[in-house]
Amino acid sequence: MLLLPFLFQTQEALFGTWHLHSASGPSAYSRVICKIEPWQDGLRVIYDMVGTRGGVTHWEWSGNLDGKDYPLQGVEEVITNAYSRIDDHTYKVTFKVDGRTTTTTKIAISPDGKTMTVTSSGLNAQGQAVTNTAIYNKAR
Repeated sequence: MLLLPFLFQTQEALFGTWHLHSASGPSAYSRVICKIEPWQDGLRVIYDMVGTRGGVTHWEWSGNLDGKDYPLQGVEEVITNAYSRIDDHTYKVTFKVDGRTTTTTKIAISPDGKTMTVTSSGLNAQGQAVTNTAIYNKAR
């Protein structure tokens, strides 16, 4: 019986395989699959993306929901993500390039756990504020 509370605490609404359903603005990818799974005391996020011209991109991030920077694997630049939990269905991600925050993201999981809405805000190359939203559906 002592194991039951621990099992509920370790279940994250974020865990699962998510398929991109729609996104605002132009995208370099025709298909995006995001897998989020338990890893040690935190989580692992794996992105597999197929470009509009057919190229494949693979990114991985492993870390904790503690707001600390952890490196993103699969990119040439020094990029980190810092994940933190706002509540049981809402998360914040701070994306940094070379230690400088470039994007902040809010991830919201629907109450039924079937939809993930990812809203990212940052500056474009011209220094103008940009907000993009992506909707993911959980794979069955």
